[in-house]
Amino acid sequence: MWSKSGGRPAGPSSIISGNGGGSGLRSRSGRIAGVDEAGRGPIAGPVVAAAVILPVNFFHPLIRDSKSLSPRQRIRAYEIIGANALAIGVGIVGPKVIDRINIRNASFQAMLRAIKKLRVVPDFILVDGFEIPGVDLPQSAIIGGDAKEISISAASIVAKVTRDRIMISHHHRYPQYGFDTNKGYPTRFHIRMLKRYGPSPVHRFSYRPVADVRKG
Repeated sequence: MWSKSGGRPAGPSSIISGNGGGSGLRSRSGRIAGVDEAGRGPIAGPVVAAAVILPVNFFHPLIRDSKSLSPRQRIRAYEIIGANALAIGVGIVGPKVIDRINIRNASFQAMLRAIKKLRVVPDFILVDGFEIPGVDLPQSAIIGGDAKEISISAASIVAKVTRDRIMISHHHRYPQYGFDTNKGYPTRFHIRMLKRYGPSPVHRFSYRPVADVRKG
């Protein structure tokens, strides 16, 4: 992992907030890496995490919680992040590993990979949800952080768009499940096709709907 140099840096300064819902978020001072993941709930495909370092005082109204954006807005936000971020790291953990170590541990592993891929060493990490085990950097976990911190919002967008693109590529190989639209989530159509065709190699066999089909 990254090693701390020059002692433990102080925590980031207070955020400058604007309108509610994350629309007025500005980046904090220092090299702050926001970290978030996408893909805990689906029954197929990987879990994807992203780490993003934005410039100090960076602001754009589209960089907010990815769940509040339309698909078109999300793609535009992804492009804006790519054009402005100081560093972006992405970590991907596939369904076989998820089945072996469980989704919680797989999510942390994806986050660690994302942080390691940053070309700039962050001073501080802000993560949505829970602190990441094994990170040799000061960090702070924020419940609902993807709607409160712009760096976490950016990470949520990068993770979501990256994972969606992976699922679209899976759709080309396994079109019967509708991965291009459901992205691996257990929709009625997805469950119906799962029962009809059985699971694909990219399904999560430890997840109940898939496990039930295998037993049946």
